[in-house]
Amino acid sequence: MAALFAALSGVLAGCSGTPKDVLTPVADTSPNSSKVDMLIATTRARSKNTGEMYTGERAPLASFAEITVSIPPEKARKVGEVSWPKKLPSNPQTDFATLKADEIDVEAAKVWLKASVVKSPDRSVLVFIHGFNNRFEDSVYRFAQIIHDSNVKSAPILVTWPSRGSVLAYGYDRESTNYTRNALENLFQYLKEDPDVHEVNILAHSMGNWLTLEALRQMAIRNDGLPAKFKNVMLAAPDVDVDVFRSQIVDMGTPHPQFTLFVSRDDRALAVSRRVWGDVERLGSIDPEQAPYKQELADNKINVVDLTKMKAMDSLHHGKFAESPEIVQLIGTRMSDGQTLTDSRVSVGDKILAGTTKAALVAGSTTGLVLSAPVAVIDPVTRDNYSHQVTDLTGKVKAVPDCKPDVPALDCKPIQSSNR
Repeated sequence: MAALFAALSGVLAGCSGTPKDVLTPVADTSPNSSKVDMLIATTRARSKNTGEMYTGERAPLASFAEITVSIPPEKARKVGEVSWPKKLPSNPQTDFATLKADEIDVEAAKVWLKASVVKSPDRSVLVFIHGFNNRFEDSVYRFAQIIHDSNVKSAPILVTWPSRGSVLAYGYDRESTNYTRNALENLFQYLKEDPDVHEVNILAHSMGNWLTLEALRQMAIRNDGLPAKFKNVMLAAPDVDVDVFRSQIVDMGTPHPQFTLFVSRDDRALAVSRRVWGDVERLGSIDPEQAPYKQELADNKINVVDLTKMKAMDSLHHGKFAESPEIVQLIGTRMSDGQTLTDSRVSVGDKILAGTTKAALVAGSTTGLVLSAPVAVIDPVTRDNYSHQVTDLTGKVKAVPDCKPDVPALDCKPIQSSNR
């Protein structure tokens, strides 16, 4: 317990300096800065605070937004780094800054997609699904950084699900991914049917991999397989039970998209997750050279990038891929060239350097309640989330109707939630 508390304290202290409410648009005072315009699809509830835009709570319906992020010149930041403003309003010359943040309806989302895809040389989209412990602005700025630094020419779509942005809300976050499965499948189905979209690539991190794999599995079962235009599925540090992954792959059938698995055997967040989930290996921390994984990966044509020996900047070693200039540029180059990311030329020999996203530590509800009070003394983010840890054990989530097969993709409600 002492070690767990120490790890939590370190993570929370490291996050406490990140400002809130960064999504209030500012004037473009740095015309030479790069701009990333992205489509947002979310099951988060709308915030009354314009600078937050969306909360970590669940909405009864999926909604959409268009956000433009300004990336400061290279002299003001390191490649792979999100330059959070030290104070508000953001300064586009030195900080990541929001230039536009508009909620849009589904028809406007379709118009955005059409206009953006035709600008892509290969008519492709890149869908990013973030991981555990992410506020809305975390996922927006991280995806903007990945798009910019990778130089990806695909139309960027961020799928963001209701995460409370607290290391003490693991159970709530996990259920929120289940809550979002139908909404994500609806998006995938729409991309499948859209004749303007010729290629779909997917990048998921941490708990976002569970959501991604479940949505793909549902789609494959419904459609008797996955569409050929779904090319690459990149699974970074997946917090997924390895036995469940075996069954998900079987359900997807063949052929399936080219999977890339980023693993690290020293991922401490996944080590804690393994203990929480009954001591079953997590997919993101397997040894790909050991039986039975080596043969299973080969049989399913799943290639692996093993980052175990790479130096990590975060104490939990949970996000080695995200801030690495080499890996994000490698992803962008391969996709822009119309190649799969996962051929034999991709290896540790590509000199993938260490990086980090916001580190995540898993804790069950009981542990969270025990730790909330002392951690809240040192961290304001925990104080904000402390009340959620109590209501999470007693409150109920309103049920919403299931999606129906005859409802147009993107237009129906998420999966029915269960009372907690």
